[in-house]
Amino acid sequence: MNYIKEQKEFFKGIGKIHYEGTESDNPFAFRWYNPDCIVRGKSMAEHFKFACAYWHSFNANGSDPFGGSTHIFSWDQKSDVIERAKDKMDAAFEFMSKLQIPYYCFHDVDLVDYTDNIVDNEKRLQIITSYAQQKQKETGIKLLWGTANLFSHKRYMNGAATNPDFHVLAHGAAQVKAALDATITLNGQNYVFWGGREGYTSLLNTNMKREQEHLAKFLHLSKDYARKNGFNGTFFIEPKPCEPTKHQYDYDAATVIGFLRQYGLADDFKLNLEVNHATLAGHTFQHELQVAADAGLLGSIDANRGDEQNGWDTDQFPYNINELTESMLIILNAGGLQGGGVNFDAKIRRNSTDTEDLFFAHIGGMDLFARALITADKILEESSYLHFRRERYKSFDTGKGAEFEKGNLSLEDLYHFATENGEPEVRSGKQEFLENLINRYI
Repeated sequence: MNYIKEQKEFFKGIGKIHYEGTESDNPFAFRWYNPDCIVRGKSMAEHFKFACAYWHSFNANGSDPFGGSTHIFSWDQKSDVIERAKDKMDAAFEFMSKLQIPYYCFHDVDLVDYTDNIVDNEKRLQIITSYAQQKQKETGIKLLWGTANLFSHKRYMNGAATNPDFHVLAHGAAQVKAALDATITLNGQNYVFWGGREGYTSLLNTNMKREQEHLAKFLHLSKDYARKNGFNGTFFIEPKPCEPTKHQYDYDAATVIGFLRQYGLADDFKLNLEVNHATLAGHTFQHELQVAADAGLLGSIDANRGDEQNGWDTDQFPYNINELTESMLIILNAGGLQGGGVNFDAKIRRNSTDTEDLFFAHIGGMDLFARALITADKILEESSYLHFRRERYKSFDTGKGAEFEKGNLSLEDLYHFATENGEPEVRSGKQEFLENLINRYI
């Protein structure tokens, strides 16, 4: 079958976005992000592996619970399902090519509209997957990860893998199989599971233990199928505490890590972390990154933010340089992301109605990450930051402290040390000094 169609330019008047440096006033240029700039032995492009979120950039229409679409874009106008999907894909690859974004990621239903028929959906996905192969070959853009949307359809109102109805679970499995097939066909580097409704609203009607066991079995089956069919990438779990459910089983990084270890999944799965989800869990993004890094499971990140006045997942583009600099300190100290990249799981605002607004949003986000990377690298190389952290724990480097870390002391030994050495000296944590240090380098 021939999938070639006449190409249309969707972003007329906008050329390729280049790095022009911090003196540039051109809104269609990078001021900080230089993909070829080497930091700690890797280019910026390698550090970040920036990815465009297909769903927000090319499916979101600006609607909210109080009003309909405000983003009326030309790639979403045709009535024929496949032709509309191809237009959307043409627009997406034109956008990514002009922006020099090397990766993209998607949910299955982002690529082409689904019906209630499993076989028809799979046929549709196969057609548009073949078209995506062609676009990837033409542009060199790669698939960072794929996933299946197991939360929007009404059948998943009580979850997919954790649904109390086996029939619904089987539907979810069929959808994951097709999404995995598409990801493998497109040489996707990773595959993500986000349990949008894998949780509960009330324990009165929920067998939590059974549901979590079902989720683990579901993940094992998905992993085994993918491995059997040639997928060598990493699987990611993306934590989120609530919304749409009251309590989700992938609440935060620590919860997910405990789940993966309990059910024997930690060798194949890592974490994909999001700023806005960390906020909803009552954590900072830095906290979630550190928890995952300490467990050796920091795989990938979503780049976004929430609104401090709103208690939901607003998915705005990142802009907080302090937060991101502190985050890059953790990522760099951890040796970088393991397999994944930086996915802009963010959407332009309801009143940002021009196609050029997509460019401004991504340019700003990519520049922010680049600036944070440069700043964090300078802090690590030039400042007393690491020295201070080491000094704060130096009592564990020698003597009884070192013996304690090695497991050579008993509780009685600790008692004797405390009684023999009297009251400890008060030592400052220097929080304000460190905050000032970060700001000085910014």
